[in-house]
Parts: sequence; structure tokens; C-alpha cells
Amino acid sequence: MFAAPATASVDTLPALNAYARARLADSEGALGVAVKSYRTALELDPSSSEIARRSYFQGLESGDKALALRSAELLDAEAILPRDGTLLRLGDALVRKDWAVAHRLVTRMEGEGNFAFLGPILTSWISLGEGRYAVPVIDPKDRFATLARRYVDEHLAFQTLAQRNPQEAVPAVARALAAAADGAGLRLALAAQFAALGDRANALALLPDGQAIFAQARADIARGKGRKAGVLTPAEGFARLVARLASDISTQEDSAALGVRLARIASFADPGNAEIRVIVARLLTLASYPAFAVAEAQAVPPDNWHHAMAQDELVDALAAAGEQPQALALARSLAATPGADAQRQIRLGRLLSEEKDFAGAAAAFKAAQAGFAPDAIPWPLLLFEGSALEQGGRWEEARAVLERAAKIAPDEPVVLNYLGYAQVERRQNVEAALALLRKASALKPLDASISDSLGWAQFVAGDARGAVPVLEQAVIGAPDDATVNEHLGDALWSVGRRYEARYAWSAAATFAEGERAERLAAKTREGLKPEYAAP
Repeated sequence: MFAAPATASVDTLPALNAYARARLADSEGALGVAVKSYRTALELDPSSSEIARRSYFQGLESGDKALALRSAELLDAEAILPRDGTLLRLGDALVRKDWAVAHRLVTRMEGEGNFAFLGPILTSWISLGEGRYAVPVIDPKDRFATLARRYVDEHLAFQTLAQRNPQEAVPAVARALAAAADGAGLRLALAAQFAALGDRANALALLPDGQAIFAQARADIARGKGRKAGVLTPAEGFARLVARLASDISTQEDSAALGVRLARIASFADPGNAEIRVIVARLLTLASYPAFAVAEAQAVPPDNWHHAMAQDELVDALAAAGEQPQALALARSLAATPGADAQRQIRLGRLLSEEKDFAGAAAAFKAAQAGFAPDAIPWPLLLFEGSALEQGGRWEEARAVLERAAKIAPDEPVVLNYLGYAQVERRQNVEAALALLRKASALKPLDASISDSLGWAQFVAGDARGAVPVLEQAVIGAPDDATVNEHLGDALWSVGRRYEARYAWSAAATFAEGERAERLAAKTREGLKPEYAAP
């Protein structure tokens, strides 16, 4: 149930009805219908802070700038504007080139605390707009100095380019790229700036040859076409900063919604920026709004330098939206593009795994390794390949690949767990597998899947009594896992705790399907017989 936004009267009933429709659509994930209804409710009752609050969040998540700003204005008047609302209003002031308001909002943001570390960079962008540029200065004594330094070189580079000094920007560009976790978008954006200033040499130097993601940009620059976009404005600099923050925040658990809001705020300040659109698409997929993500990714035109990045995000968005055939067809096409990177092969491999095409998945994961020297292949790529081979019934090939992964990464619990458990399942090298699983458990003692693997290995090795407490710990960490509960039930039965065993099997049956469900039903009725043992 949800509460009415205010005590209803005859005058407020239409707004209440629209609000109720919005809340219902919101709860069902129908974001488009929800936003339309919130917009109507706010128009009918602009004094309702509850409607304004809901409208604010939905306006941001859906990309409705007018609704978000109107809601923010109402919430601010009542001193209940969320902290990211200060950024929303700041972006709007920068778009309008209202430098005085922008300064006041930066000061307010610094006082509020949440985004205070952005202050020096944003103040610097404002000074550029005012025509009295001052470089961003990070106070080393500031408790947020480390955070601010993550972004400052990137903006120093763009600000130097905005003053049409490409050669002076080169050192800051190098530092910014060194600090960037995923620098493809940054490279394209910087190359566009250099190209716009006529510096083709530095533009091309930013874009490694032979990579599909940079092919369009390199071709345009080589033809002297370049980008028509001029140097960055303060609003565009603000947009880059907030979009980068949104992307970084979304790597943290339970921060997808905030990431989407920040990315939308960035897009409002620079609506023509395709890189930001790509970020919005990625974060919408993470936040479980795949239909909106599809629309964002598809809006990047084929001749845009960020089109290749948008296509990668489109694959993920289509898959999340349940459009597997379209996602898979596009993933195949992208993986076959000359210069396709490992990530495209991985994306294809994962989609093929979901479709149970394990042979195709293994081939894709193998193809992802092509760009690495044999002794420098990242262990996750070997784990992906080994997993696909194992699931595809090619165990001997899988074991060889998984053993290579374990040799490269002897202290990675996920590798040790997979290799150890796969052998236990096949009742092969059980003692050696136990050693792998004990090491994995020591490295990650709170991981329920590893505890389950170790406990089951102990049971298979004949130590049912020692397995029980380990499997009980696994169930605490994964109470809704059918495999873990079944394993515990088998171990409990074997040590004579039969009532508890049936309870564990019943719990497992709640989450089981197919052959497992039939086996659990038989065990619950008749007890543990050899033919009913978990595999």
C-alpha cells in the first residue's frame, strides 16, 4: 500500500488519481506510464511535496528534464531537495551561462558535503566561462582531495584545449589517460578536441590503430574530416565530470539508481554528447530499465565516433530486455568486425552460454585470448573458456584450461573453487580437489558457494560428520540455493539427523525444478538411497 500525498479534498482528487496511477505504474516497472502520470499529478497539484518528490526521481530516471527541474524547484522551495538536485540546478545555470547562480550553487554543494570534492573543478569551469580562467586547485589538506585528483587532470586537459593550446594540454592528457580505468570514451573525446583544433597528429596518437572502436574516428581524422564540435563549454565540462562520477558510482553496490540520476543530469547539460548517452544506456541497463537503455543506445547515429561503443551497450540492453535473438545477432556481428576487442568476444560468449551453445561460447572465449601472448592470457578468459567447455561436456579439455588458469592465478578463490568442485562432481582426484577447495575457503571464508563446494567434497571423501558444519555455514549464506540445501540434507541423513535432513530437502525443493525436484521429492518420502544421491 502507498500513502496519499496529502489529505484529499474534492479539489485534489484528480491529482490524487493521477498520483495513484503513477505509483501503480512505478511498482510494475512501467516507467514511461509512471512519468506521464506524475507529470499530470504535479500539474494538477503543484503544492504537493510528495508528488514533487516522486516526480523529481522519475523525471531524472526517464530523462524528462522539464519535469525534473520543475519538481526540483518545488522541493527546493520547501528545503527538501535531494542533494543531487543541487547538481541538477547547477547544470541548468551553466547551460544558461548564469555564472553568479552557478557560483552560489557550487558554494551550496560544498556546504552540503556529498559532492563537495567536485567544487574546485566546477569553479574552474565557471571561471573559464567568465573569461578569467583559473586552474583547478586541490587543497592537499582537504579530506576529499584524493577523490578530486581522480578527475582533475582530465578537466585540466579539456580546459587547456578550450583555450586553444593543444600542445600545452598533452601532459595533462597523458596523466588523465593513465588514471582512467576505461579510457576509450575519453580518448575519443580528446581526439575530437585535437582534431577540432587542427592537430591531427595528436588526435591520431590517442587512437590505437587496428581497434574497431576507434576505426570511424581514425578514418575521419585521416581524411581531414575530424569533428565539427568546438572546444568544450563550461556546461559541457560539467556534463563530462558528472557523467564520469555517475559511471564510477555505479560500480558500487546498490548505487545504480543514483548513477542513472547523475548521468541524466549530465545529459541535460550536454544533450548532444553521444559519449554521455552511452553512459546513460549502460547505467539504465544496470538499474533494470533496459527498454530505456535500448532507446538511448539506438539514438547514437552510425557516423558518430561513439557509435561502436553504443552498439556494445545495445547488446547488453537488448539481452536485459529479453530480446535475446536480436542481442545475439548484434553480438555476432560486432565480434566479427575487424579489430574487435576481447570484450566483444566475451559478450558474445556469455550470450551463447545463456543459450546453452557451450561450444560456440568456448570458441568465443578462446577468440578473446587472441590478442594476448600465451603466457600473458588473463585468468578470467581461461576460466570462461574452461567453464563453457565443462558445461558442454568436454571435461578433459576443460580441466586442462582450468589448470592453466589455476597456475596463472594460484590465489584466486573462484578458479580454485571451479576446478576443485568440477573434479569432486566427477569423483576424480578428490583429495587433490579437497586441497584446492580448502585453499579457496581460507582465501574467502564467507563465500557460500565455496563453503558448499568444500563441504560436499568432504562428504564425497567420506567425512560426512566434518561436512555438516561446513554445509550449514553455506546454507546460512545461501538459504535459497537448491544445491546447497540438498547437499546439507544428504550429509545430515548420513550422520543420523534424519528429521533435519528432510527439512533441508524440503527447503531445497522450494527452489528446485526438473530432475532435481523429482529426486528431492523421492528423498523426502523414502530417505537417502544410492540412486537418490546428489550428483
